[in-house]
Amino acid sequence: MTDLDHLTQSLARNLKRHRQERGFTLDALAARAGVSRGMLIQIEQARTNPSVGTVVKVGDALGVSVTTLLDYDQQPQVRLVPAEQAVRLWSTEAGSHSTLLAGTEAPGPLELWSWRLMPGEGSTSDPHPPGTTELVHVTTGELTLSAHGADHALPAGTSASFEAHVPHGYRNDGAVPVEMTMAVSVPAPR
Repeated sequence: MTDLDHLTQSLARNLKRHRQERGFTLDALAARAGVSRGMLIQIEQARTNPSVGTVVKVGDALGVSVTTLLDYDQQPQVRLVPAEQAVRLWSTEAGSHSTLLAGTEAPGPLELWSWRLMPGEGSTSDPHPPGTTELVHVTTGELTLSAHGADHALPAGTSASFEAHVPHGYRNDGAVPVEMTMAVSVPAPR
């Protein structure tokens, strides 16, 4: 079984378990997540490799992190994530990518990401649930953060935090790759 097959199986198993634990029907979860019922069925039957955006929407609707949805096993109190087990969830042919480094439920989902954006590339995100916060630290290049109706330049060494309940995005308008670390904190479901 390939790593992708393993992730697809884990996502299927964990999505169904978390949906059932919360008493959500497929229709109810589809409405909460803004994802079609058919897509949820395909995910639960391990017949598709959904986009990062779809996995994030489903996780947000369930109140769990992407890490929790992709986790192979129950996590022990101390969970080490070797570099080879970090999960690359988004990439482009030019070399941009995002990698989920680690995550936990504390008390809501908390995720740590590593991003690389090649010159001229970017990534946009739909709004997350109210109370979601993102923290970004740029280590190389200059990132353009779009949030709350404005663009913000973040040169290397700069950090930012913002409420992510609005559409937002990251762009590299420069001539060198941008590398950044991002943390996402989603509030626990009510």
